[in-house]
Amino acid sequence: MNTEVHSHPAHALPATAPASRGAHLLPGLALAGLLAAGGMALGQVPALAHSGLSALTPAIVLGMLVGNGVPAHWHARPGPGIGFAKQQLLRMGVVLYGLRLTVQDIGHVGLAGVLVDALMLASTFGIACWVGLRWLRMERETVMLIGAGSAICGAAAVMATEPVVRGRPAQVTVAVATVVVFGTLAIFTYPALYALNQHWALVPGGQHGFGLYAGATIHEVAQVVAAARGIGPEAADVAVIAKMVRVMMLAPFLLMLAAWLGRRREARHAAHGVNPGDGTAPAARLAVPWFAFGFVAVVLFNSLHWLPAEAVQAANALDNLLLAMAMGALGFSTRLGAIRQAGPRPLLLAAVLALWLVVGGAVVSRLVLGA
Repeated sequence: MNTEVHSHPAHALPATAPASRGAHLLPGLALAGLLAAGGMALGQVPALAHSGLSALTPAIVLGMLVGNGVPAHWHARPGPGIGFAKQQLLRMGVVLYGLRLTVQDIGHVGLAGVLVDALMLASTFGIACWVGLRWLRMERETVMLIGAGSAICGAAAVMATEPVVRGRPAQVTVAVATVVVFGTLAIFTYPALYALNQHWALVPGGQHGFGLYAGATIHEVAQVVAAARGIGPEAADVAVIAKMVRVMMLAPFLLMLAAWLGRRREARHAAHGVNPGDGTAPAARLAVPWFAFGFVAVVLFNSLHWLPAEAVQAANALDNLLLAMAMGALGFSTRLGAIRQAGPRPLLLAAVLALWLVVGGAVVSRLVLGA
């Protein structure tokens, strides 16, 4: 009798544990979903849509308003689901982002376009590390997040880089804010720059060449679309393709960054005479961003054009929802006090990078496209 009583719970636990674990996530996931829905609704407001803001920015703002507006003890119940949205849903969103790209996109911009993208990515991230770490003495994680966002694809790149650099929510929010500010400014400055370029001809190739320049230097995909449409239809088409090729470089960038950070940790241990294998310190694990491989696999699969257009559109809508939920969860877990503590240095770093993207991008474009 007693053995039956004691053995029954032992068999029941494995069956009920996953269900209880899933139920534990529901409050936070429901909250993240509401924040995402609000952000997506705001993203459809004409004034915001025409400014080039996607649903990601309103979602994080809503999350910050709610997270900082409710009492601290209200964060405990949605906490597990919020954490799941910030991590797992983010990775799923980055993987599905690959359905927006194909290998054929590379052919549309040519080798010169790929070279401009690669040079701007490498130089922008390198300048971020040099200025942010050596001159401004900022935290390494914040510097790399701002550098990735400026160099690749704005908020999406910041969030994809966070698992690799292991940044805090406040650092991610600061980085997202900086790329949103200067990416939004680009929407209004690039059409004016194109008008000046018609007289100075610094960037060769007319609308085609300026579209490559815009796609290689503006932060967000939506901001590229908004800015290039103010120039002309040819510039818009080329700019979007150049931007998508730049986004495609996210996966190799994350892999190289993870490998570099792993070697850096090993070198730091060696410099302090610590041998991770002798039990005196934990072994330095390489933070391999496995979702980056998934991103590449989805890009390659999408290049085969096996999925009908309706399925791709549905997957892109799901991807927007996942990324918006991750943004809303990030905003909810961010404290405004932590952002204030960051001070003006992140904004200064982002300003330096924005200036480099405009001026350095024009010089690089002239050297490559004019060759």
